[in-house]
Amino acid sequence: MQTRAKHMKKIQVNSESVTCHSDSLADLLEEKGYSNATVATAVNGCFVAQQNRYNKLIEEGDRIEILAPMQGG
Repeated sequence: MQTRAKHMKKIQVNSESVTCHSDSLADLLEEKGYSNATVATAVNGCFVAQQNRYNKLIEEGDRIEILAPMQGG
């Protein structure tokens, strides 16, 4: 039984060029260490709600924003 190697993708995360193995936004968050964090996410400038992250596929060249809430006033 053959397993297919995941394709490395070149993307931008918070304006930084990175490569990733992830297929979905949820996978990317886990890959980058945000799996348990409360964050807001956007792909190519469009907000992606938490419940939609598993369905949002990551493509070569995508621009991902991961924003953590700030406290204080």
